[in-house]
Amino acid sequence: MSMQGVQKYMLVFFVGLLLGMGGVFGLQTPEAVEAQTLTPEQRAKLQAEYDKIQEEIVHWQGVLNEARLKKNTLQGDVTILNAQIKKAEAEIKSRNNTIAVLGKEIDEKSEHIQTLEEKLEEGRTSLAQLIRQKQEAETTPLAILMLSSEGLSEFFSAVDAIDVINRDLQTHFNELRGIRAETEKEKEKLSEKKNAELDAKYEVEIKRKHIKKDEEEKKELLSIAVQEEASYSQVLAERERRAAEIRSALFELRDAQGIPFEVALQYANEASKKTGVRPAFILGILRQESNLGQNVGQCLLVDASTGAGKGKNTGTPFSNVMHPTRDVPVFLDVTKRLGRDPYSTVVSCPQSIGYGGAMGPSQFIPSTWKNYEGKLAAALGVSTADPWIPKHAVMATGLFLTDLGAGLQTYSAEREAAGRYYAGGNWATLGLTYAANVLAFAEKYQNDIDFLNENNL
Repeated sequence: MSMQGVQKYMLVFFVGLLLGMGGVFGLQTPEAVEAQTLTPEQRAKLQAEYDKIQEEIVHWQGVLNEARLKKNTLQGDVTILNAQIKKAEAEIKSRNNTIAVLGKEIDEKSEHIQTLEEKLEEGRTSLAQLIRQKQEAETTPLAILMLSSEGLSEFFSAVDAIDVINRDLQTHFNELRGIRAETEKEKEKLSEKKNAELDAKYEVEIKRKHIKKDEEEKKELLSIAVQEEASYSQVLAERERRAAEIRSALFELRDAQGIPFEVALQYANEASKKTGVRPAFILGILRQESNLGQNVGQCLLVDASTGAGKGKNTGTPFSNVMHPTRDVPVFLDVTKRLGRDPYSTVVSCPQSIGYGGAMGPSQFIPSTWKNYEGKLAAALGVSTADPWIPKHAVMATGLFLTDLGAGLQTYSAEREAAGRYYAGGNWATLGLTYAANVLAFAEKYQNDIDFLNENNL
């Protein structure tokens, strides 16, 4: 056989090889993959467990509702604590059930993605070989191809094979693009399931903390019951004292005067109604910003043309207090409309890289503040929003956080929103420590809020 004939059959061989790779291009639909996650028997068992757990939760919620009618009596409060503990234990069972399912699905998604990526690599290799053979065939002049063929029949067969290869190449390119798109979709689903698992584990951790706290309080109340119910008045007095302490505690704000926690919570509740972001999370952000301000320091703008400034207390010169074209014009406009002196109004100092210039408790740079001014004015019912007024700053934080996804109120969503609040698109590398601090503050504030709500104080 001629060399050209060998080339032709090699090309046909590679086409057949690719056409025979049904496992490479014959993808299962996402629905089919999901259907394989659990067998019908496993699904039925999990559903039965879930239904039983939900019945437990409903039962203990009913006990809670009845017990709250007897609140602030020794027996009533013991019953409430016991119901809260039982309900939380049932909810932990439910979330552990979810975690187990998610863990299995995450493993299967990971395996499926690995299979897809292997298929992509196999497909790329085969296509590369086919393309090389195609190029060799197409670079052979027709005259040479004709002369090297044993007859016209073989010549036309070789020419037809090239056309077939061209069509099959296009088909396989499209199929490879489909595999790549499917791989990206599966990766997105995997990320969602990992976040759901993270959220479920966080909920379990929080509920365990609540159970521990309720168990300790229940133990204390039962010890009182052994003595005399009259001692219970001391417990009520202690609750009232703690509630007053929580409400009056100073909530520190960056670059603004601190306000009572009760007032800060009122502002955060108002912002939450407008944005869907948890009040405790909004307060956690503002508290972390206040802590950060102690390290970053306070600065004043000195030169509007360059954005240079100085330390408010030290007089230390800084060249990058504010971005001269992006932020300075907006800052001058905002301070003018608010009747503030731009050269004595405190902003953040620059850090090791980049610019400072962030304003007030919410720490918006002027150009970002400008983007939210209209929404803020509408939400607050004012003509001009002021970044240094605590109520305005709290609302601004809530609006920004809802744009960052915190309105979902899940652990993973709040962690990412906090990271982005601090580090923008680099949140996963530069913002996680900030986010962890925010969530720790938010947990503390949520406990305080729950205490006030549970005791109607």
